[in-house]
Amino acid sequence: MNLSKENALLHYTWGEHCEAWEFVESPSLSIKQERMPAGTSEALHYHEKAQQFFYILSGTATFEINGKSFTVKEKEGRHIDPMSRHRILNKSFADLEFILVSEPSAKGDRIEV
Repeated sequence: MNLSKENALLHYTWGEHCEAWEFVESPSLSIKQERMPAGTSEALHYHEKAQQFFYILSGTATFEINGKSFTVKEKEGRHIDPMSRHRILNKSFADLEFILVSEPSAKGDRIEV
């Protein structure tokens, strides 16, 4: 089956009016599309087992990873290793949309810092 936002397995909101559309969720793999409005961010955290890859569809993301800041633009991606303290921020004036792949799934594997 082809998946899109309209027929995602699950749609939910998180943080400050951020949204996620879940396309794949299994113990070994998670794939989501997420949207963050301008000026929003997530809490600093890490995953003990999951590695993650963020691919920016539109907008510009700022990542804080292990105390360093990185800018990732549209059509670029960023890999996050397990145990890396990280968060994504949208410091821009436009929505940020990205694909998030976690392997294995980060469900139940998120430790807030």
